[in-house]
This record gives sequence, C-alpha cells and structure tokens, in this order.
Amino acid sequence: MKITITGASGFVGQNLSKYLKLQNHDVRGLSLRNSWVLDKNSDVIIHLAGKAHDTANTSAEEDYFKINRDLTIQLFDEFLNSNIQDFFYFSSVKASADTIDGVLDENHHSDPKTPYGKSKLEAEKYLLSKELPENKRLFIIRPCMIHGPGNKGNLNLLYKVVKKGIPWPLASFENQRSFLSIDNLNFLVEKMISDKNIASGIYNFADDNSISTNDLIIIINKVLEKNARLWNISKNLIEKTAKLGDKMHLPLNSERLKKLTESYMVSNQKIKTALGLEKLPLSAEEGLIKTIKSFKNK
Repeated sequence: MKITITGASGFVGQNLSKYLKLQNHDVRGLSLRNSWVLDKNSDVIIHLAGKAHDTANTSAEEDYFKINRDLTIQLFDEFLNSNIQDFFYFSSVKASADTIDGVLDENHHSDPKTPYGKSKLEAEKYLLSKELPENKRLFIIRPCMIHGPGNKGNLNLLYKVVKKGIPWPLASFENQRSFLSIDNLNFLVEKMISDKNIASGIYNFADDNSISTNDLIIIINKVLEKNARLWNISKNLIEKTAKLGDKMHLPLNSERLKKLTESYMVSNQKIKTALGLEKLPLSAEEGLIKTIKSFKNK
C-alpha cells in the first residue's frame, strides 16, 4: 500500500517508516512545517507530526493548538476530499486524562488539564464530528509512553542516573506504569492497515503489562550488570525538593517527579480484541531491556 507519514523524521516516524517498508509498503514522508501538498494517490495517512508535551513548561499555550489541533484539522479535511481510505491520528492517552485511578480504557471520560492534552482532545473531537464516507476509516491512536532504541526521553535520563551509580532516591513511591515499545507500536499499526475489518474508532496502545519505577530501576541495573540501589527517602522531603526545583529550574521539578512516580496504567484490550490477539510480540520487560541495551551499547 502507498502510505503517507507526517512527522516521518521523528523517533516514531523513522522507526515506523522502516518497519512498514520491510512489510513491502510504499512509504513517503510529508513535512507540514511550511506549505505542503498531500499526495491524494495514497491509500493511508499516518499523522504523527505534533508538538510534544514540554515538561519544562516553557512553551506558549497557543503553539500546542496551532500544531496539534489546527494542522490536524487541515490534513483531515484534505483526507475527506480525497480517495485515501485510512487516516491514523496519533493522539495521546493524555488527551483523556493526566492522572488516572485504576486502568485507563477508551470509555474513560476525557478531561485533560494541560494545553498538550487539551489540544490533542480538541483535534480528536473535530475528527469524530465529521461523517465518514463508507469507504473510509478513522483511527485515533492514544499511545502511552513510547520507547525504543534511539529514544532520548525520560527513560534515557533515568538510565544515565542509574549508570553513574547514583542510588534511586524515590523508592518510597509505589506505582505501576504502562509503557509502549516501538516494536509493538509498529506491529499494531501494520496489522490495522492490513485488516480491513477493523472498525474506525479510538484505540489505546500500550504493552500488555505495567511495571513499577522501582522494577524499572532493577531492570536497568540488570542490563548494566549491577546491583540495584533503592533508597526509601521520605516522600514529603522529595516533594519539597521538587517544588524548589520548579523555582530554581533544577533537574528534579514537580512535573518530572510526577512522571517518574505516578501510576498510569493503560488497557490495550480493545485493540487486541479487534485484531484477535492474545498478546503483543514483546512483553513490557522485553521491550524495556531492548531499549536499555541500546543505551548501553551506544
């Protein structure tokens, strides 16, 4: 199939493009930075381009809406006026909730608090408000934290801390988090493209099981062939330090502390049921080990 990918130069875009080409798809990148023209001979659009969540909170609020909402609307309108069959919009679980009690599924009432989450949700609402012709499908993908070899996110920062032999001072925070390996993401997208029986809708993407941050520290140490050093420092002291970090722009601030210690479990049951899958190719631990080994080898 002929597939157009926006954001093809990013981490997900590069990996997904390579994977789809290996599955004999014709993949083309489309930059939305300046003037652009959609190739209406495509069969599928995968819209990855967007403004990521800025944990330093330095981005202007309107930037999120211009990029995540307005550009998505323009691209989707072009899709509706074409013969292209499938539109994949990569949103985020944060379009539904910034924090979650229990496990997040697609039926959860969406109430994002950040400009990032709100801009993603507004784009979703526009897409869902339009009537689709019978021959078209719309997939709104809500991934949780994506990682893989070459990724430079919070997982990489955590790896560097552990590698230096610095004890993990947040062991007193008990949590469970969902992750998404790039391999599982690639697998799911290709399966959805190839299976014409999959219905339009919102689909969460996550690995099959969740992992605590303490277990993640243990996994990193396992790859490094070290013994994990977990310190149970008072939660109250850590939280005060993070608030100080907000004012003094220290590496540990409230936003980063939240990302490292909060629970955020995401259900992937809907997409697995739709595709008739019992489990994804990689377990959460296998995916994390693969990513961490890439940091080590680098």
